[in-house]
Amino acid sequence: MYQKTTLSNGLRIIAHPMRNMQSIALGIWINVGGRYESHEFKGISHYLEHLLFKGSKKYSCRKIKESLEGVGGSLNGFTSEELTCYLVKIPARHLDLALNIISDMAVNPLLLQEEIDKERTVILEEIKMYKDLPQSYVHELLDELLWPNQPLGMSIAGTPESVGRINRQDLALYQKHYYTPLNMVVSVCGKFNYRDFRKKVEHIFYGLDGKTRNVFVGVKEEQSSPQLKIFTKDTEQTHLALGFHGLMRDHPLRHALGILHIILGANMSSRLFNEVREKRGLAYEIATLVKRFQDTGAFLVHAGIDNRKTSDAVAVILKELADIKHSLVAIDEFKRAKEFYLGQLMLSLEDTLEHMLWIGESTATLNRTHTLKEIIREVAQLRREDIREAARRIFKNNNLNLALIGPIKDSQDKLYSLLELK
Repeated sequence: MYQKTTLSNGLRIIAHPMRNMQSIALGIWINVGGRYESHEFKGISHYLEHLLFKGSKKYSCRKIKESLEGVGGSLNGFTSEELTCYLVKIPARHLDLALNIISDMAVNPLLLQEEIDKERTVILEEIKMYKDLPQSYVHELLDELLWPNQPLGMSIAGTPESVGRINRQDLALYQKHYYTPLNMVVSVCGKFNYRDFRKKVEHIFYGLDGKTRNVFVGVKEEQSSPQLKIFTKDTEQTHLALGFHGLMRDHPLRHALGILHIILGANMSSRLFNEVREKRGLAYEIATLVKRFQDTGAFLVHAGIDNRKTSDAVAVILKELADIKHSLVAIDEFKRAKEFYLGQLMLSLEDTLEHMLWIGESTATLNRTHTLKEIIREVAQLRREDIREAARRIFKNNNLNLALIGPIKDSQDKLYSLLELK
């Protein structure tokens, strides 16, 4: 049973008491991320997230870390395309401490100039690091193909040029404009009293205002033919990311898409793992990934491939995607995938942190939370035809994008000729 309250200023609280736990997981979510940024200030959401850990009006940087870690807690944060989140997992008796600290970080950051200067250097090194990691950088190249010249197609960390131009005034105005109660969710799971917690949240955020909801520019997806991007680099293996525009976050076929992901590449019994790695030895790592956004999504295949067998691997992958478009999955395979889908969800929801992240993200993006019972019922109603329908909607030739990093031996024309789902 989830408990939800919307305060008079628009801030939403979503909570799940778990009485048998000894921990609390707490998150503050803001509806802002890479999609909300202009090209000029790309990376500002991520930059601001870094700086909130450097001190607030009540807590210095050192005090933030020592106070939480000193009682056995852990603190973290992340920036995604649509959200920024600050989170704590801590023994349940220290909930008040955790709430006081991360709320002050979010609402009253110091944004000291010396910290801004130091963190700029850190982020520039982070950008370089990801570019030096082909298994990460290949995803950036794929995003550029999927959403060219759009916020979704740009790195969340920004570019050296954009990060270099962001100043203290930009960060302060950005925080004031986007970090408002109407665009915030506080999520909590674990051992606590909801009434007491709600009163504390009301007290902390009382007086904060903000009458507009954060908005982003919707995507444009006008692709008409397969696309290929090659980044030649002397690596020990070729890194591949194959992607298609997918389904938005709350699409009616969302569970079918989840099952499709499991059948194709979510575990060691998946089709791609079996065909590409086990049978042919073309790759060490191969898997699929689903991205979900409010107005779009993406289905990805990523792999590390033997440099001499790039074309062979691409051909096998595309054959598997084509097969699942045309033929119904076997009954036993369908049943196993559904059991894995629900089993993994059940296991994750036993953990206070994973459960907090689940209900917080759903509330922040959809303003609703699906219960486990609802999902079990919806998955039980899935048919094999739904999996095929999801595959047909996504796996289209004019929706196909391939990014490669490595010492590519094959000609671009040869690789282009492979990009067809027959």
